[in-house]
Amino acid sequence: MSRIAERLSGMAFVIVAAGTLIVHAASAQETIELPGEDRWLDANFEEVFRIGSLMGEEWEQFGDVQRVAFDGAGRLYVFDDQAERIFVVGTDGALIREIGRKGEGPGEFRNAADVVALEDGRVVVADMGHRAYHIFDAGGDFERMVRIGGDPTYTVIGTHMPLRGAAGLVTSTEGGTMSISVRSIAGAEPAERPDPTTRTVERVDLSGEEIIKDTIAEGWLPASADPTSGITRSAGGTSFSLGGLSGPPEFSPDLHWDVLPDGTVAFSDSSTYAVSIAAAGTGVVRILTRPIPPEPVTDHFVRAERDRRLKELADTPDEDLGGPRIVLNGEVMAIDAEEVRKSRREDIENLQFFSEVPVIRDLGASWNGMIWVQRRGEEPDSDGPIDVLDMAGRYVGSYRADATGIPDAFGPDGLVAFIERDELGVQTVVVKRVPLEVN
Repeated sequence: MSRIAERLSGMAFVIVAAGTLIVHAASAQETIELPGEDRWLDANFEEVFRIGSLMGEEWEQFGDVQRVAFDGAGRLYVFDDQAERIFVVGTDGALIREIGRKGEGPGEFRNAADVVALEDGRVVVADMGHRAYHIFDAGGDFERMVRIGGDPTYTVIGTHMPLRGAAGLVTSTEGGTMSISVRSIAGAEPAERPDPTTRTVERVDLSGEEIIKDTIAEGWLPASADPTSGITRSAGGTSFSLGGLSGPPEFSPDLHWDVLPDGTVAFSDSSTYAVSIAAAGTGVVRILTRPIPPEPVTDHFVRAERDRRLKELADTPDEDLGGPRIVLNGEVMAIDAEEVRKSRREDIENLQFFSEVPVIRDLGASWNGMIWVQRRGEEPDSDGPIDVLDMAGRYVGSYRADATGIPDAFGPDGLVAFIERDELGVQTVVVKRVPLEVN
């Protein structure tokens, strides 16, 4: 493995990729170049147990599993959004307890948006309806609630990960799920919200009565493309227009991130193979790279991708077109399938593309601090091999494309969990054990 270390002092500006600028002051930053040749690993993981079946016990007839997580004892936590329940499962696959239920009181969920299991067995639930975090003790009993605070008319809750050894979490609205609530409150004028200029990963302090946030890492935010076309829906003689949305061009780099055991954050925000390690109060301290170039976006590429999406749209039945569900005065607004198709055809024909297809498609951190990096596949929107790196900058090896995905949760002693769905849409949670060298 070749190492290229750059020691910088004072104010340092490091270009990681086209458009990516990382700034930090009075700190040392190390860039480590990893080997370009793949070393293949065996993905034949031992299965420990699986739960979730239409023929199983009532509790494991899952409706919509949104999150799975482990605590330090290897217990599995399964959040079923449809059931508004958290199921705590032992290392043998047996149910230990259920946490939470839908309701208005403390410890009851109005609209649970995310769930985190802490190392000591406590559970934190981000609740959009309460605008607060519920905290449950290791026995599953409600402990207290921490208010979100801020503007009550506008709430955004992203994906959360636990912060080891601290009364806090790490969160970002990028690289995972995001829930948004907009409320009309008498006498309260919505605050002006300037457009963001970066994509942030933040630490959430839960020690007080109201959360306190501070920034750990800031990722590059590509410039937005022109807005897409809108559609109109109707119900009971009333029409409702959904305006077009704007966002970065197609294949712009996303922000992929996860938390390492020492509280630092591993993230990728560029089109090149670059994984940055950032610490609170310090910024980026290390960048791990591999000499795997992004794919340039050519005119031929753009034509082929537009044709592929148009064919996919033509092959989609009306009932599977999807789109946002709007309810007006208790009545679901009708979808005009032809209008949806027309709108999407226009969007596809007017797509704007980034200059290259990013190398990295996803990223996850294991219990012991290994970084799993999902690379792109042969097609622009397909998954390729998964690399395993350690946080110090050592390349462990790679799993071939389709051999495995990045686990939905990592636990102690090599435990990992995957959320799977069969052809009938039935969800199963499969717990396996991976070698310690990759966990």
